[in-house]
Amino acid sequence: MTSKEKLMGILSYFSILFILPIFLTPDSQYAKFHANQGLLLFIANVVVGLLNIVPFIGGFLSSIGGVVTVVLFILGLVHAIKEEMAPLPFIGNIQILK
Repeated sequence: MTSKEKLMGILSYFSILFILPIFLTPDSQYAKFHANQGLLLFIANVVVGLLNIVPFIGGFLSSIGGVVTVVLFILGLVHAIKEEMAPLPFIGNIQILK
């Protein structure tokens, strides 16, 4: 694995930057794997943000979801830094990017 692939794997977890590996390292399975994980985390963040509109319990659910997404972000980042292709808990087995 090259340092460019590792950098793309790391950047994948920073919000919309998951799109960079798709265009900059299209042939790397490692970068594509982490881009997919980053996309799933991005979608989870959007869903958690939308929970705020639910009356009464939305704020509570959003807070819990926020903690969960931060933990998933840290796990994904650690996996990318350690050059591992381990899926995130709960959402990691979903494959959007092929």
